[in-house]
Amino acid sequence: MKIYKTAKAIIIDSEGKKFVTEHTDWDSFVNRVNLFEFLKSEIPKSKPVTEEWFQQQELQAPIHDQEIWAAGVTYLRSRDARMEESKDAGGGTFYDKVYAADRPELFSKGTRLRTVGPLGQVRIRKDSSWDVPEPELTLFMNSSGSIEGYTIGNDMSSRSIEGENPLYLPQAKVYDGCAALGPCIYVPGKPIDENTMIKLEIKRDNKVAFSDSISINRMKRKHKELASYLFMELSFPVGVFMMTGTGIVPPNDFTIKSGDEIIITIDHIGTLRNFVA
Repeated sequence: MKIYKTAKAIIIDSEGKKFVTEHTDWDSFVNRVNLFEFLKSEIPKSKPVTEEWFQQQELQAPIHDQEIWAAGVTYLRSRDARMEESKDAGGGTFYDKVYAADRPELFSKGTRLRTVGPLGQVRIRKDSSWDVPEPELTLFMNSSGSIEGYTIGNDMSSRSIEGENPLYLPQAKVYDGCAALGPCIYVPGKPIDENTMIKLEIKRDNKVAFSDSISINRMKRKHKELASYLFMELSFPVGVFMMTGTGIVPPNDFTIKSGDEIIITIDHIGTLRNFVA
């Protein structure tokens, strides 16, 4: 099942059939143990709507008071890219050590204030010269740390800033318009298939400027492992999102530009489409 958020409604999608729930508080609606079973129980109480009506709705990022965190260097391709971009600053070996270490790299990515939804405009920093989107399977965990669902995340990154010095990571990762989430929260009855594919396409002037794909089974870290480290010394009263890292990195001579269209598709979840401001 899937949950969509609009300004006025919470919509459940069950096998393509859409239902508007009677609930209006997003945080209390999603922050549940066994969210899948709760959604099943809500369908008989909810109002069915047509696909035509649904297509006319403006979808929002599926977030309200939740924080967004992110994990880095979880794929080998990401490790190699980070080492290469930081080698001139003397920080290249840091990423190799993180990839091999027991402790993952986790960092705060933002909140609803810095996040856009489907068709929203993500941003690149004015003081950055090399920027990329990072398409990431994103976990939704409730306040007890249980993984209840999944969405698509775009972790916008300023590679030129992070490459100057790894300590600049917060500036490279966190700024207005630095993240996108959506189009929904996918809530399966069991963990997402390990062979799920992530696909990235970047269009410029209506032409494909870059495309690539990767399976989430290439990820070194396990989802529950990342969740356990995040919740080790942190609490999230209404749940939290965690971007799980990227294995898709454009070549070093590529940078996104204003007007580019970023299209991220993940099996089972759908497609998140954004534009660069």
